Amino acid sequence: MIARTNVEDRLKKHRSREISESDLLAEIKNIFDHNDRKDASIISQLQSSSERDHNALDLDLLDTDRIFHLDHIKAICIDYRLRFLDSKLFKGSVPYEAAIKIKELEKEHKTVIEGFKIMAPSKLFKLENADDPLLFAPIGNGYYYLIHKWGNDLSPYRKLAVLPFKSFENLMILTALVSFFASFLVPKGLLSIETSEVQFLLTFLFMFKSVAAVVLYYSFAAGKNFNSVIWDSKYSNA
Repeated sequence: MIARTNVEDRLKKHRSREISESDLLAEIKNIFDHNDRKDASIISQLQSSSERDHNALDLDLLDTDRIFHLDHIKAICIDYRLRFLDSKLFKGSVPYEAAIKIKELEKEHKTVIEGFKIMAPSKLFKLENADDPLLFAPIGNGYYYLIHKWGNDLSPYRKLAVLPFKSFENLMILTALVSFFASFLVPKGLLSIETSEVQFLLTFLFMFKSVAAVVLYYSFAAGKNFNSVIWDSKYSNA
């Protein structure tokens, strides 16, 4: 049995390759020296937008295991086709445990937290036209503090399933592979009496053109876009 993918664990592994715990603490401490406090209620902040990009939290009280930079979040969103958006766009229900943790955090740090963000699949957001959420709060300079995670872990096959939409290059590679194997299904002698490498090449090019046309038509018709484009977009047709 293949274990399900834990997004929090993936974030931690990606972060550990980028920055050490001591360097992370030093950078966060520097950020906190310039942070200002602003007041707001938990409910109103979860249901409304906020331009706030930091919260005045006490560095000594933070769990460094829950601090992630926007680059780490972006990398995981692109790999697993997730979105990282304002909590006001989240159409799922935020569990009571999350509200309790926010209250505890505010009480412990003697401040009111704003600017909540949620990482989750697109279907869990109310997107405008142009399975496991994680709730974050900004702490400045592109860093976010993970407050609460709920729901089930991602399917272990999700990263592989969304790999073609990670980038245009990935989509073309998949199209070429499908076309290559589909070329073997064409009966010999259909295009020419003699079987040769040239005939196979022509068959492959014909199949590639056909498969690419279907893929592009489906992508445009369904409003699909690449993971690197939609990860922080609030538009369903981004």
